[in-house]
Amino acid sequence: MVPDISTGSDSRGLIAYLFGPGRRDEHTDPHIVAAWDMAGAPDPGLDPAATYSQLARRLDHHVDLRTRELGGKKPPQHVWHCPVRTAPGDRYLTDTEWAEVARRVVHATGIAPDGDEKACRWIAVRHADDHIHIMATTVRADGRRPRTHQDGRRVQAECRRLETEFGLRRLKSGDLTAPRTPTGAERAKAERQGQTVTARHWLRERAYAVAAAVHTEADYFTVLQSLGIKVKTRLGPESGDVIGYSLAAPGDTNSAGEPIWYGGSKLAPDLSINRLRERLPHQEVASRPRYAADPAEPWQHSIAAIQTAHTVLDSDDDSAAQAHLAAFGDALYNIASATPGPHRAELRAAASAFNRARRSATHADHQAATALRKAAKVLAYASNEPGGLAIALLFAAVHLARAAAKWHEQRGHEQQAAAADEAFRHLQAGYEQAAAPVLADLTRRAPRAETARRFEQDLRAALPNHADRILTDPTWTALTTTLAHAETAGHNPRRLLAEVGTQRELDSAKHPAEVLNWRISAQPSKRVQAARRRSTVTGTSPVPIAPHLSATPVAMKPEERTRHR
Repeated sequence: MVPDISTGSDSRGLIAYLFGPGRRDEHTDPHIVAAWDMAGAPDPGLDPAATYSQLARRLDHHVDLRTRELGGKKPPQHVWHCPVRTAPGDRYLTDTEWAEVARRVVHATGIAPDGDEKACRWIAVRHADDHIHIMATTVRADGRRPRTHQDGRRVQAECRRLETEFGLRRLKSGDLTAPRTPTGAERAKAERQGQTVTARHWLRERAYAVAAAVHTEADYFTVLQSLGIKVKTRLGPESGDVIGYSLAAPGDTNSAGEPIWYGGSKLAPDLSINRLRERLPHQEVASRPRYAADPAEPWQHSIAAIQTAHTVLDSDDDSAAQAHLAAFGDALYNIASATPGPHRAELRAAASAFNRARRSATHADHQAATALRKAAKVLAYASNEPGGLAIALLFAAVHLARAAAKWHEQRGHEQQAAAADEAFRHLQAGYEQAAAPVLADLTRRAPRAETARRFEQDLRAALPNHADRILTDPTWTALTTTLAHAETAGHNPRRLLAEVGTQRELDSAKHPAEVLNWRISAQPSKRVQAARRRSTVTGTSPVPIAPHLSATPVAMKPEERTRHR
């Protein structure tokens, strides 16, 4: 069951919607299935003499009393609204079962506790097979407001119990960090326009991608505008500083032709101005890293940072781990942009899926993940894909996504664990597509038999407990080519095998030679390192707009909104 709580101040307007035909004529047989007083609640769905105004007045009776007591000041946001929907594929509940759901929800949230004669007035309206709408006016008969603190968390817990009792599919509980779901009106508009996602979703994906690539808050707004997205900032009355912002998608307007604005926090909690500032400097950075001397370095830095993040997830520092997950979410967008090929669709889908896994109720110490975030941003500006390093990066990302799912699962973050697992599956599919031709090419270019035998001796000396499994791995031949490249770059193969073989995943790896191949591929060249020590290259970053962002169309074309499954 999926509840969705909101508040407002227009009781009559909500009642008119609940008993009306719906925006797309989807409401059939609207009627009250439960209420604070079934005998005293006029039902416009069943009684032709009952009107919306009569029902609104009965519901608002306590509100009107409170208004008079306060000298005409109506309580703010006094209309509480909670649709409850069964999951697709679940059986349809009867009116009696929906009435039980409604009573349990208003009890659990504090709207109308069982046996409380002075509780708020409420109704539950069913106008479709798979859901009801619960509406209440949140002023009690004694003039007090109900205690609805953490009502979202409580209704989620009650829905999990109801699913078990009614034999429904058990959904995953959230922790109030999920982004807002599109409204019915937003979905209907997208369908009318032939779009597969709503403007809200499209803007959220663009905002995440831009935040992942830019270096400063100023760059964030500049790049969004360069993509045709309208930006409106809210300034503090005294300081004049930006204290909030809203975005509008190109061509997304209301009936009056005005842009439809979405606040940053309404797109996702970590897209609010305050959360962005935790990850982006407010002022321009004087100097930014630039890796012009060696095109491989951005990739190697990213691989090393992802491997460090994996180690942090194994530690007891949850704040640092949560920060690395947020930074990894940024990295996935830049990995997708920096690795061209048919597998890019899977990588973009992985980045989108991981958005739910990048945040939880756990506090994130973003300073702890500075290295990963910086490495990811530099990757956004990488112009050359240096051979197998991109595959090595994907390989590291696959394992970090799997570790993220396990980390969330261990802490009871059900929705985040599911999202990380979905991202893992997309990354795995993308990696397999990208790795197959590269491994085949390495196999074709294998060194001479004499060199391969020497590498076998190095392997048995460096990793005696794993040697037999590695030698029977189909990827062993490709690994000999990679070892030959490493030796040419100045590495000692035996020492290198011993070094990379002590890291995680080798014991449990299905293809240990494949694991070693990508670990060794990511090692920086000894010769290049020596040359760099002799001649240090410094400078500033290139233009503040990453190449993959500046090429983005400004119009919301259907193919740009398509969510990859």
